[in-house]
Amino acid sequence: MEIVLGIIVGAVLGLTGAGGSILAVPLLMFGLGWTLPQAAPVALLAVCASATFGTIVAWDVTHVRYRAAALMGAAALFTAPLGFSAAALLPLPILTGVFALVLAYVGARMLRQSIRAPAEAAIVRATVAGDGSQPGGRWIKVSEQGRILWNETTVAMVAAIGGLTGFVAGMLGVGGGFVIVPALRYTSGLSMHSAVATSLLAVALIAAVAAAGAAVQGTPIPWAAAAPFVLGALAGMFAGRKLAPRIAGPRLQQGFAVVMLVVAIGLIVKAIRM
Repeated sequence: MEIVLGIIVGAVLGLTGAGGSILAVPLLMFGLGWTLPQAAPVALLAVCASATFGTIVAWDVTHVRYRAAALMGAAALFTAPLGFSAAALLPLPILTGVFALVLAYVGARMLRQSIRAPAEAAIVRATVAGDGSQPGGRWIKVSEQGRILWNETTVAMVAAIGGLTGFVAGMLGVGGGFVIVPALRYTSGLSMHSAVATSLLAVALIAAVAAAGAAVQGTPIPWAAAAPFVLGALAGMFAGRKLAPRIAGPRLQQGFAVVMLVVAIGLIVKAIRM
């Protein structure tokens, strides 16, 4: 069962981009009957492995902003423990309800984006010629070649994005691509391709930081279940990337968004029954 669930997570991540990892935790909760704190560290391991693999095989190096991803990962070192602490303080029904609300928000946002901007919903199909970046940006300036122009404001903004994502990862056990991509798009002139590619690497780093933090804090990791789940995620990521050029696009994103909304409702019901 763990392998099957991992394959589903990896395939969704490969087909939809960095935000697909958010389904890892609810799949473990419903598939294996785990609570959110039990599922979180295992989900983070799978997300880290599959996002790393996806970054290596799926994106041209010119699209990945490595320094930005590294800075986000570094910022997460300080905020992921705060997320763990917040999760420990919240009663389990409330924590589950918070995750359900986040999932519903991500699903609704993806559904709206796939309708309003279908070209961006199909971003995992292939890399287009050129980066498509827009010079300028609200706070994070980008050159005409699509590279980030670093200054104090840029450092602070990228670190803030990584810090927020690290907190969410620590509290909910998710990679945080649904935070990074829209944040980069809103604050900078990065193209959608570059934002997704950079997010995937940042997700890998942040998930690694959060999983390591969970282990340091003494959270038990059931390796007998985690290992096949991670292997399945890698296999699913590979299959998802192979299928992406054929089926990825607005319809797929809309279907995935609907699934997230249904799962969110299921988590709310689960939280009420706790």
